[in-house]
Amino acid sequence: MAAGILTSAVLSALYARGGPGWLLGFVMLVPWLGTLNASRSLAATLGSAYLMSLAFTAAVFPWFGIALGRYTHVGASTGLAVLLLAAPLFQPQFLVFALVRHVSGRGHGPLLRALAAAAAWVAAEWLLPKLLGDTLGHGLYPSALMRQGAAVGGAAGLTVLLLLANEGVVAALARDRSNARAGWRAAAQPLALAALGPLLLAGYGLVALPDSGTAADKPLRMGLVQSNIVDYEGLRRQKGAGAVVRDVLDTHFAMSYDAVVRRHADAVLWSETAYPTTFGHPKSEAGAGFDREILATVHAAGVPFVFGTYDIDSGGEYNAAAFVQPGGPVGFYRKTHLFPFTEYVPAWLDGPRLRSLLPWTGNWKAGNGARVFPLRLADGREIPVLPLICLDDVDAGLAIAGAKLGAQAILTMSNDSWFSDAPEGARLHQTVAAFRSIETGLPQFRVTSNGYSAAFDASGALLAGTRMGEPALVVADVAVRKPAPTLMVRWGDWVGRAACALLLLLAARAAIPSWRSPAADGVSPARLAMTFPVRVAVLPPAARLAAALLRVMARAGLLGICVALLLNEALRTNTLAQIRLFSGLFLAPEAASWCVLLAFAAQASISDGVLVLTRGAQRIELALGEIAAVRLWRLPVPAAGLALRLASGQRWRYGLALANPLAFAAALAGAGGPQGFEQPGATMGVYARARLALRSRKLDRPLVKFGLLPLALAIPAFHLHQHIAYGSAFGEYYTFGLKAYLLAFALWWAAWSIGVVLSAALLRAAIEAGTLLAALLHPGRAIEVRRWLERAGRAALYVGLPGWLLANLFGA
Repeated sequence: MAAGILTSAVLSALYARGGPGWLLGFVMLVPWLGTLNASRSLAATLGSAYLMSLAFTAAVFPWFGIALGRYTHVGASTGLAVLLLAAPLFQPQFLVFALVRHVSGRGHGPLLRALAAAAAWVAAEWLLPKLLGDTLGHGLYPSALMRQGAAVGGAAGLTVLLLLANEGVVAALARDRSNARAGWRAAAQPLALAALGPLLLAGYGLVALPDSGTAADKPLRMGLVQSNIVDYEGLRRQKGAGAVVRDVLDTHFAMSYDAVVRRHADAVLWSETAYPTTFGHPKSEAGAGFDREILATVHAAGVPFVFGTYDIDSGGEYNAAAFVQPGGPVGFYRKTHLFPFTEYVPAWLDGPRLRSLLPWTGNWKAGNGARVFPLRLADGREIPVLPLICLDDVDAGLAIAGAKLGAQAILTMSNDSWFSDAPEGARLHQTVAAFRSIETGLPQFRVTSNGYSAAFDASGALLAGTRMGEPALVVADVAVRKPAPTLMVRWGDWVGRAACALLLLLAARAAIPSWRSPAADGVSPARLAMTFPVRVAVLPPAARLAAALLRVMARAGLLGICVALLLNEALRTNTLAQIRLFSGLFLAPEAASWCVLLAFAAQASISDGVLVLTRGAQRIELALGEIAAVRLWRLPVPAAGLALRLASGQRWRYGLALANPLAFAAALAGAGGPQGFEQPGATMGVYARARLALRSRKLDRPLVKFGLLPLALAIPAFHLHQHIAYGSAFGEYYTFGLKAYLLAFALWWAAWSIGVVLSAALLRAAIEAGTLLAALLHPGRAIEVRRWLERAGRAALYVGLPGWLLANLFGA
């Protein structure tokens, strides 16, 4: 156990250092996972998790304990000791991960155990936000390709893929040891799982990385002033408060002059609390004079300044950012996330005794969330920007909220001076901040008092930066525009919520016996019953190929429409254009495929040991004794179906497409035909059987799914539209008549129908991919996995869509 934990800790330390060490992220936990596999009892598992949290903290975050000790004047060794004692609280995800992994391993296979454990990890980090906002996914920042996945699932999504990769490697090692004869073949399936995450990230990164040759709009040229003036309190004791403020302002004025006059910056950004007193609410005559100097400097420069300061009102004092234009102040942003026990103390702990024990604690108040301010430039442009202060940038939700408010750039101010002797901390803070740009698609200017200051583009790439512990001026050009919203902006920080939902579903499955598999082989008995005659399509090869190609075109058309709606904002609001696209790319090929199947439709029955296929006066008979085997189609295109192999060894020239091939094959066997199936290949055979094993539900019927559900969604949405646009539920009817009113409702219904079809198509793609993956990695549980995926798909469609609509209705 000790060797595994120490090895994982060393690998984690190398991973956290950055550079090429990011490659270790996919294997760094493998030694520790091996110790968890060897731990048979819950106590041993939790003990291993506790030791891993301790070793991980000691290997990756020793600088944090040292910085805390020096900041609080208790000494570096004492600070480190306190951090290690609190390691399970500092990194609680290790305990939660190990607990869920141990419990889920009792009733599930390696794949579902790995998914449950990874979900537990990110759910713990989402429910119990960590002080520094760190997660494993941040270590992939050095790879330009890998980090782009954060636009889809945030840093938490990267963490999930890293954990699954580690699980795949440890499973491959375990199989290789337990099945030495099979060699690498035994390890192939889990290694495929391990490789899936990196391949997905690399593929997405190749697609998502912006083209450097693309013409950009006029960039925003910002000057970042890193003064390298730290320890204001120590300087105040030496020189006095007025002299310190004088030195601070003189330094910032000189560097700002250089940025504006010599290097032609469009705006200037100072660091957090660069102006160490309240701006606009002076506490003395000297403070009022300093305020006037700042206003005069901004007026003379002719460009906007944004700087860290303090704000005050009747409720208290705030760590703030001031926006000042040449014409005067614009407003203040108040820091949302204060650092505990330094900037504030929780009210339930606060008191004179605690203040006497922790004299360095502040008494600032927290702001009320994201705000977007206009940055009015001298050339007439007005750029909406989102300010963040220090710990604000570890909260993805705050940056996402700003992006939804229309921000086109992020301005981050920080004071990382307490990391002066621990540059690892400042580097981690900068990396976490860079992820806010990837997640939102917004470029970022980030300035600190003494490093690291930087400018990032929308992909998180570092365009310009400074070193630690030196005065520096960064003037960087960054392209700003209204970006297409990323999935993170659309859905919010969704990975943590999805992980919690998965864990709840697994817990419900364990608690509710009726949710378990109804049959030993996972096939519902109702699926094996069939009443003749039954409708089939008797397809020669050319007809099947034609119908299959048309249906594939229709499904590809749906995915193409999804991509078009994602990338084209104008299309999302143009219902008529959506209807034209939907008709041309989906309805037309789908209808053509249906016509092919209709042209070859027939009735099938079994009579006196003979399979009889009839269509009008046409009749085909095939003795059951001539049928040697029944083979399910590998892929259900154009529909589910089967092929017959004759006793002569040849395949019958017709394929049979029908709704329930399993029941049809069972009926053939019951009437004296071949018993069982001839598998079309190990993985595809399991996949085909899993697709057909479950009984169809009423909610799966097309009329309910694509007719009634969109109607139920369209009615309240149309009702709200009538109130907003016309003042009442029947406003359009009173204004333009019944025809216009009904036509408008029909368009709303059509739009919702298209939305439901597209949502169902995406869910179906996910269900089929999940089933195929289960058939590949864990064939024995493919049907069970399919059952849960189908339930999740119905919940997403019949609960998720109405829930989303209600949230928007109440928001409106």
